[in-house]
Amino acid sequence: MAHGPAMRRPPSLWRKLDATARWAFPGALLVFGLVVLGMPFGMPGQAELRPVFAMACVYFWSLYRPASLPALLTAAAGLLLDLLGLTPLGLWAALLLLLQWVTIALRRRLVPAKFLFTWGLFTAFAALVSFLAWAGQSLLYASLLPLWPTALETLFAAGLYPGLAALLIRAHRGPAAVELT
Repeated sequence: MAHGPAMRRPPSLWRKLDATARWAFPGALLVFGLVVLGMPFGMPGQAELRPVFAMACVYFWSLYRPASLPALLTAAAGLLLDLLGLTPLGLWAALLLLLQWVTIALRRRLVPAKFLFTWGLFTAFAALVSFLAWAGQSLLYASLLPLWPTALETLFAAGLYPGLAALLIRAHRGPAAVELT
């Protein structure tokens, strides 16, 4: 009687679908969140929440599961963010790709770091990315735009990341855990 790998059955269709859904969860969450935040709820500061949500998702998933958020999907989410926010097409795609690249480059040092450090670094990255978005738009309009939306985005990023990270950690360890397939 054969033992080991010869006895293993090929994965069922449901198991393959489960593995695919777990792998696709980060990108689907990013796109779904942007679409929901793009709906006209009339919340004050809602426009500033979209880029904060996108930056937080790109930072978190690039840190903890970079293979599940490919660069093409990050760029597509950036284009969606541009379309929803009426910013120059490609601006947020480039900025989110930059954030993803820097996060992946620093990943070896950030994954074992304490949460307070990763939170502080995310806040610094969010401030830098928001400033670059402001500079790009100011350059396009050939005038200095007000800085208060950039400051508001940075404050939202600093304040909302711990709660959003807690939810993403639960998803990362629970329904989106690839290792559970």
